Amino acid sequence: MLEALVVVPAALWLLGMATAHTLGGFIHVLLILAILALMLLIERAPRH
Repeated sequence: MLEALVVVPAALWLLGMATAHTLGGFIHVLLILAILALMLLIERAPRH
């Protein structure tokens, strides 16, 4: 589930950057959400 929180915003950010309509600064919020979710995923990963 948490992986989807990384992949979906990152993919939407890439799609938004590739199109002409980026919704202003909102598109960068998706990148920030993806990075935060990735950091949370790394933090919660089991350590051996």
